[in-house]
Amino acid sequence: MQTLAHWDGGPGPWILLFPLIWAAVVVGAVTVLRRTGLRGRRGPWRATAGTGPSGDSPIAMLGRRFASGEIDEDEYWRRLSVLDEQFGRTGKGGAA
Repeated sequence: MQTLAHWDGGPGPWILLFPLIWAAVVVGAVTVLRRTGLRGRRGPWRATAGTGPSGDSPIAMLGRRFASGEIDEDEYWRRLSVLDEQFGRTGKGGAA
């Protein structure tokens, strides 16, 4: 009687799949850990993260300038209307 464990007296060619399966599991785990950031905040791709733009939207920056008193209310509303047209905060027809 032939079983998977004993193909003609020894392990069959299917035994070669086990190292490939384990390699795929290890590569998958490393990929998931790297993409989710569990490696920590160190690494060459994180070193320049603070040197670029802050990622705030122009509307948020405008609100911050208004709140700090850099611009007055009229200028705030004028610039906000330009940003609304450019970035489309409200959809067509005025719906949010």
